[in-house]
Formats: sequence, structure tokens, C-alpha cells
Amino acid sequence: MTGPAAPATEPARVRTYNARRGRLSPLTQSRLDELVPRHGIPDGPLEPEVAFGRRAPVVLDIGCGHGAAAIGYAVAHPGHDVLAVDVHSPGVARMLAAADARGVHNLWAHIGDAVALLDQRIASRSLHAVHLFFPDPWPKTRHLKRRFISEHTLDLIADRLAPDGELLVATDHASYATHALDELRAHPAFEVAEVSRPEWRPRDGFEAKGLAAGRAVTDLRAVLR
Repeated sequence: MTGPAAPATEPARVRTYNARRGRLSPLTQSRLDELVPRHGIPDGPLEPEVAFGRRAPVVLDIGCGHGAAAIGYAVAHPGHDVLAVDVHSPGVARMLAAADARGVHNLWAHIGDAVALLDQRIASRSLHAVHLFFPDPWPKTRHLKRRFISEHTLDLIADRLAPDGELLVATDHASYATHALDELRAHPAFEVAEVSRPEWRPRDGFEAKGLAAGRAVTDLRAVLR
């Protein structure tokens, strides 16, 4: 396996997520202490055969939250390894506890910044798919630059995807859907289309809240040209 590509040049690092601070509850801490050693990834460049114990397609779930979609995909695709990443420790702890209760063995976790993970630790052409479901829409005009879908992140994803890989995006915010479509259409590496929601993804979390509020969900699939 080749090592990660050289970090892309980034003029100014923009945080694409809301910082969450606060003390962890005893339950969250106990879940992290027990489950992260079993489902975390080693430090340094990601080597799937070492981290996951086998050679299999790797799917990166960015901003996994409580992990309903990551677990749904892992259950539906036992021959794949799912690496779910989020900055929110309680959500990751809850996801790992739910996966453990269901006997899911192909779900892995990283607590941290997905951009840094992509930039510094994931090798070129090593990902089968990238999932970005219900990212922070950053709806205020002054925050638009914080949206995850951008030229820089798309450059990273395009490099890390295998030739037959795909990027799946879902959002319940119309402005973010338009933004994502515009960015993907403008990027030379991708062809993008609106698609039906995947059957394996539960209607849970942000999707359920968006539907309850009367918002439509847009699903996009982008493949390398």
C-alpha cells in the first residue's frame, strides 16, 4: 500500500464543524475506555490490513454523529470496513455502544477532524467511498466558507477515492444542496447526479428531524470522471 499523498496546500485552515466542549459523562467515558481500544485506528498513516485485520473496501463516513447511517451501512455490507469520524466524543461513544450491542464487527471510529485525517493519514486511491450525510449547513452568509464541501476538500476526496469510488452526500437544507451541486459540478474530477436515498440508511437523527420539519432531503452521488 502506498503512503498518504503529500498534504495539500491550504491557504488558511477553516474549521468545518462546531466545536463541542464540556465534561464527559461517566457513561460516555466508560464507553470510550472500553470500545475505542477495540474499534479505534492506530496512530500514523492508515494501513487497512493492520487497522482492520483484512483487505477489504474501506468507506469513510464523515461527521457520523450518533452513527445510525454508519451502522446501517456496516450491517448491509459486512464485506466492507466502515471508518466513522466525528469530533463529538459522546456521539462516537453512543455509536460504538450501539454497534457493539448489535454485534457489528466492521465499524471503526476516529475522534477528530476529518479534513486532517484525509490530508495526513489516508493514502491516495485507498477509499471505496466517502459518505457525508447531513453536514452542518452553516446557513449564515458569514459562515459559508465553513461548509465542508469546498474545492480543497473535494481535491482531497478525489485523490483518496479509488477509480471506481464514489462520494455520497445527503442534506435537508435546500441552500446546502444547491451549494454542493454547484461545487461538485465545478470540480473537474467529479460527475454528480441527484439520486434516490440508499435503502440501508435509516431515517434517523438529522434526517428524521428534517422530515418532521417538512424539509425535503436531497441525495447526491458523485463519481470520478
